[in-house]
Amino acid sequence: MKQRRRDWIAGSAAVAAVLAAGLPATALAQAKLKVAAVYTVPFEQQWVGRIHKALKAAEARGEIEYKATENVANADYERVMREYAQAGNQLILGEVFGVEKAARQVAKDFPKTAFLMGSSLKPQAPNFSVFDNYIQEPAYLTGMIAGGMTKTGKIGMVGGFPIPEVNRLMNAFMAGAREINPKVEFSVTFINSWFDPPKAKEAAFAMIDKGADIMYAERFGVSDAAKERGKLAIGNVIDTQAQYPDTVVASALWNMEPSVDRAIGLVKAGKFTAEDYGPYSMMKYKGSELAPLGTFEKKVPADLMAKVKAREEEIRAGKVTVKVDDSQPKASFK
Repeated sequence: MKQRRRDWIAGSAAVAAVLAAGLPATALAQAKLKVAAVYTVPFEQQWVGRIHKALKAAEARGEIEYKATENVANADYERVMREYAQAGNQLILGEVFGVEKAARQVAKDFPKTAFLMGSSLKPQAPNFSVFDNYIQEPAYLTGMIAGGMTKTGKIGMVGGFPIPEVNRLMNAFMAGAREINPKVEFSVTFINSWFDPPKAKEAAFAMIDKGADIMYAERFGVSDAAKERGKLAIGNVIDTQAQYPDTVVASALWNMEPSVDRAIGLVKAGKFTAEDYGPYSMMKYKGSELAPLGTFEKKVPADLMAKVKAREEEIRAGKVTVKVDDSQPKASFK
């Protein structure tokens, strides 16, 4: 009943917008927003996968027409962005960490097109908004679980690149682990790739060989290494426990829907401006959460989970703030 009411309200708003614009009601048939996305990695890569999932959900609701291109090389990124803008897409998403200058120039050349891009830099007026996976809060909670579950006191961490988007999650995870186990040690490696599972797997093997019994899987491939060696893993951005039921203890889950839905609504209303969407990935906006423990529900000690749940409630209530630390995390064992 609540969902039908929300759908009715959304539909009424769309009708009102059309009528207010002086357009015939038949214009509703063309009311779908044209949205495109440009990704440098495949759809199944966890970070891009969450954006793709949110856009596919909006497409399934009938709100948008959605097109996307995956595996775009940095050298081709600007060209693909321009082609989508020239084709009349009203909202374009993607990640521009390696092509900031070129992407921002495209936005300048198409001031009437809305851009929402994963970026380490600030928004650019009037039409270039940025977003980030500010999921340091659930990352902290998964760190608490890891700190309480490690038997060797050594945790391995494999990341893509040491940029703020990765660093802040690793630092939050480490802080959470230290809350439970102040003596825990970390090994940290960056593979300098967003999608190279074999390389991430080899890095994880090296850490396991040196005593790590829990792996922080910031990249694909790490959980495979943990599974093969009979160790545990902590997931990041997506929940892969279904694929690793005896390996992945917990995951910090990113929900891109709040950011995507906000952008779609603002573009439709003609109110899209340059804005930082990072905060909409935080728990209070339902942009992130601690994924269900699933198969580990009864394997994680009850007293440990009581501490995690208490901290989670404090975060949601605004009583505790997880520090955003963008500095490169340092290893305490090699």
